[in-house]
This record gives sequence, structure tokens and C-alpha cells, in this order.
Amino acid sequence: MDRRQFCLRAAGVLAAMPLANAGLAPAQQAAEPIKLIVRADDIGSAHAANVACIRSYRDGIARSVEVMVPCPWFYEAAAMLRETPGYDVGVHLTLTSEWANYKWGPITQAPSLVDSSGYFFPTNRDFLGSKWNIHEVEKELRAQIELAKKQIPQVTHLSSHMGTPTITPELRTLAQKLAAEYKLPIETPGAQWFRWPADNNTPAAQREAALVEALEELKPGIWILVEHPGLDTDEMRAIGHEGYWNVAAHRDGVTKAFTSAKVKATIKKRGIQLASYNDVWPAGR
Repeated sequence: MDRRQFCLRAAGVLAAMPLANAGLAPAQQAAEPIKLIVRADDIGSAHAANVACIRSYRDGIARSVEVMVPCPWFYEAAAMLRETPGYDVGVHLTLTSEWANYKWGPITQAPSLVDSSGYFFPTNRDFLGSKWNIHEVEKELRAQIELAKKQIPQVTHLSSHMGTPTITPELRTLAQKLAAEYKLPIETPGAQWFRWPADNNTPAAQREAALVEALEELKPGIWILVEHPGLDTDEMRAIGHEGYWNVAAHRDGVTKAFTSAKVKATIKKRGIQLASYNDVWPAGR
């Protein structure tokens, strides 16, 4: 599986069923709107990610953003989000710490969820190979949800960082229980994945052009586009792991595309409705 496929699978959507257009007359299909949820992942993970995620909303097309509570830059992210009340926020439930040069760990006492250095395991494989305890997982995920809600008024939904919190039936059941209890949806019924034909090595100009082309072909329905805005800074250039060391260039390209005048013009021309998770799956239901 390439990283693009991995990112799509890891985005935290538990149910993404295609809309049923079969059998509709052409006029009925044309009348159905195109709704696009642009989701910016990993705010809180780095200062550059925080700045880029906010920029992707204020100057761009992102309408939902996923916050990582255990990460070092969470409190800055929370402050920035309080100053951006229109930005729809999801709690990006986190049980892994993937980067090679910096780490984070649980905000609760959870010895079964950490490696020998006290940090979350870097990959799903490492997590699954450990002796994780479901009660410690529940305590940790509850703490992440409650701290996010305490710090950020507009939390409306949950999602799953790298797919770890929903990777087994037992974990998925727990995530669904927490979603119901806190009245924060984690499932996205009726949505389809937006396929952006670009990968980690696509230059920024080509990434922008690929997004414009994909938007030109978008059909009626509800679509979710998940990506990770960032900036080409010293901080982000130091972030990476085996097989993915061009993080700064890749994520800076995402930010440029999300704030592109060409992209915004294409959305306007086609009448695409930018929506948030809360617009489509309201919290509290």
C-alpha cells in the first residue's frame, strides 16, 4: 500500500458508503449538489502544522480540522482555534507517534500503550504487537476528548490518527461507544473519498494543477478530501520517518493548493459547496 492509500485508510472514517445515484434520471442527478468536506489533519503536531491548518481555513478551502491532543503544540493549536470559531474541529484520537526525530506519549498513565522510552509506538504494527490494555486505551481516549472539549469550544466530531483507535473490532466498538456517549460522530455515512491524483513527491505546482483537474471532474454527492497542511520550514524539514523524509515540501504543497486562487475559482465556477463535518453530521445527534 502506498502512503496515499495509507493516509486515506488512516483518516478515521469508519463508514464511507457511496451515494446511490443509480436509477436517477439525468435531471435528478444534475439537481443533486456537490458537497466537498476539505479536512486538514494533524493540527497540534507542530507549530508549522498549526499555522498552515489555520491558513488553510482563513485563506483557503479547509472547513474541518483534526486536532492531536497529546502532541507538543496542542495548546498553541487550541488557542488558535478559539480565535477561529468558525473552524469545525474534530478530536484526532491518537495512539501512535510516527516521526523519527520527535515523539509524544499518552496524557494519562498508560504503561501498556508506550514503548521502552515512554512514548506511543510509531506504527500500527508495533501497537498491535504490544500488550495494549483496552481499559488504558479507553481512559486515554476519554482524556483526549475531554481536554479537547475543555480547550476548544467548537469540537464536533471524532476521527482516528493513522487508523489505530479503530484498527480492531474491539477498538472500533470502543470508539463507537465514546462517539455515542460524547455525542460526537465518528462515522460518515453517505460520503465518498475524494481522490486527489498526487503523491508525497508531487511538486507544488503539479499538485495544484492535479487538484483543479480533479475538482473539474467531481460528480454530485458528498465527498471528503483529507490532507495534511504544513510549511517548508526548518522545523518541518526535521520531521520524517523511513520512506517519508520530504514532509516539509509535500505539506507546504498541500497548503499552497488549499489556498490557491485557481482552486478556489474552480470550486466557485462549478458551484461546489464547501462543507464541514458538522454541516453534514451534526454533533449531538
